[in-house]
Amino acid sequence: MKYNVIVVGSGPGGYVAAIRASQLGLKTAVVEKESLGGICLNWGCIPTKALLKSAEVFNYLGHAKDYGITVKDAAADLSAVVKRSRDVAEGMSKGVQFLMKKNKIDVIMGTGKLARGKKVDVTDDKGAVTSYEADHIILATGARAKALPNIPIDGVKVIEYRKAMVPDKLPQSLVVIGAGAIGVEFAYFYNAMGTKVTVIEFLEQGLVPREDPEISKELKRQFTRSGIDVLGNTAVEKVDTSGKSIVVTAKDRKTGEVKEITCDLVLSAAGVASNIENIGLETLGIKTDKGKVVVNQWYETNVAGIYAIGDITEGPALAHVASAEGIICVEKIAGHHPQPLDYGNIPSCSYAQPEIASVGMTEDQAKAAGFELKIGKFPFSASGKAKAAGHPEGFVKLIFDAKYGEVLGAHMIGHGVTDMIAEIVLARKLESTGMEIIKTVHPHPTMSEAIMEAAAAAYGEVIHL
Repeated sequence: MKYNVIVVGSGPGGYVAAIRASQLGLKTAVVEKESLGGICLNWGCIPTKALLKSAEVFNYLGHAKDYGITVKDAAADLSAVVKRSRDVAEGMSKGVQFLMKKNKIDVIMGTGKLARGKKVDVTDDKGAVTSYEADHIILATGARAKALPNIPIDGVKVIEYRKAMVPDKLPQSLVVIGAGAIGVEFAYFYNAMGTKVTVIEFLEQGLVPREDPEISKELKRQFTRSGIDVLGNTAVEKVDTSGKSIVVTAKDRKTGEVKEITCDLVLSAAGVASNIENIGLETLGIKTDKGKVVVNQWYETNVAGIYAIGDITEGPALAHVASAEGIICVEKIAGHHPQPLDYGNIPSCSYAQPEIASVGMTEDQAKAAGFELKIGKFPFSASGKAKAAGHPEGFVKLIFDAKYGEVLGAHMIGHGVTDMIAEIVLARKLESTGMEIIKTVHPHPTMSEAIMEAAAAAYGEVIHL
């Protein structure tokens, strides 16, 4: 069988690319070895948010008196929490199935591998191999949990995120290795459900080390208040699983102090590794660099007609990035004239409580780039909506170029900020200035007013502070 486009992988990069290809009149097929929607819908973005919502609700019940409500004997049913998460994931995967049928996209179940002559050989679950041909092949095979050499993942005492999402019981104590988005989200979930959590991060900044340092500092303050131990700038030297309990040996990279932490479970959350093995790259001589497929701005590899998007290419390993790349790639294939993706304007979000959202440069990056800055901050403790909602923690920080008023960066931590960051992404896309944000009337009372107030603070015009 021959197609105009075959997409290998049906995550948020793959299935979105396939739908856009079909919309543009291209005969399209998707190859998927497990479940439609990929890791994001089945084992990542969506089910984790369901778990985090359950944790948030449970946390609310523990503080019900703060809202004038009495709740007796609130308890978490872990199996029901996990089931809800899996049901949400299954529902989203079925939604992708519907979209495939709606857009007349053929779904080929099995493991795809590139073959010569612009072909994809698909091996089904019985071992049978079928060859499919296409004018254009898009690789969207995603990523998996990164294994660290001194932290063997056995799936029992040392686990990765997939196991962490479906616990059959709560550990009394948990060590999370890695404090990026995955690490802090699971740290929040398990802590809220009653587990004693310690987070260890190798990089000096500690929690969410790629965010603005003020964001990291605030998250550490909130995590510490909730009982989570945070060890930043710390290297895990050994994980001993030989006894009944696990012993994690960690060394402070600044002082040299060595600690031994005893726990029931270890979660390795030290990033992801691209799935580029066994997909036929060597067969066609497709170039890679440092574990990533090398592509141009339209996501074409060095082999004409073969493309790669998402986590297997250089750039942020984020679902919305993969989707955007897939659309641009397909529109170029179809003869359209899309704009290259602006990687400097990609929002980043972490969904622990408090949430974190950011886009653009940090303060340090903006200074290093030579900009003269205007910086405005507005704390949610001064927000009427935040106080009424019981979430006065956190702030909005905006960074402007003092000369032209350009929005160089935005950094937010607080309740619901992941739903607020798109305003700044759009403002940057439209080249709006700080004064234009100030003069944009924001509804009252809302959390979004903090954006307007932070901009006003940068220009000495803040009202409610």
